[in-house]
Amino acid sequence: MPKAHKLVVNNRKTSMVTGVLDVLAFDLNEVLLETEQGMLMVKGKDLHVNRLSLEKGEVDLAGHIDSIAYSDVQHNNKKGENFFVKLFK
Repeated sequence: MPKAHKLVVNNRKTSMVTGVLDVLAFDLNEVLLETEQGMLMVKGKDLHVNRLSLEKGEVDLAGHIDSIAYSDVQHNNKKGENFFVKLFK
């Protein structure tokens, strides 16, 4: 049974995400998560992953959040396809 997915943002400074399947990439400006509801891209400044529990499917982020975007692209693409090209089509 899929985990419930929830996204909570407090004052554009902190975020809590549940239903996370994997953290695909992160740096100070972007965090890319695979969730139960598709890919989730969080963009901002000075982003940090404060807590990560893939067993529970939870991630806590901190930093200044500028945007949050979902994509229905799934992580298990056909062999040879570039995931990031497909994500931003």
